[in-house]
Amino acid sequence: QALLVESGGGFVQAGGSLRLSCVASGITFSFYRMEWYRQTPGKQRELVATITADGVTNYTDTVKGRFTISRDNSKNTVYLQMNSLKVEDTAVYYCNARRTFGTRTLNYWGQGTQVTVST
Repeated sequence: QALLVESGGGFVQAGGSLRLSCVASGITFSFYRMEWYRQTPGKQRELVATITADGVTNYTDTVKGRFTISRDNSKNTVYLQMNSLKVEDTAVYYCNARRTFGTRTLNYWGQGTQVTVST
């Protein structure tokens, strides 16, 4: 069974950096599109960044130029490098492994890691 574990969150001052990691097990990692989401209380979850099995990346406009998603298939790990952090980036960050089989999509979620950006 699939298990995704995030790490790397914490407290950081505005303008600082953090690198999040998500280690997956129980899946053939290289087959999956990997995604980072974030969520704050009272808000919809927001898709932050994606990287396909082929290595194609996409970002939401608010993080472009500041965040970088990458993957290391040899370590079954996806990363999110976050630079120039803003207070608005404060959220619980979740990784998701996604794979589509025809009309059916599989999603495997991690437990999340808290990122708090302070003034």
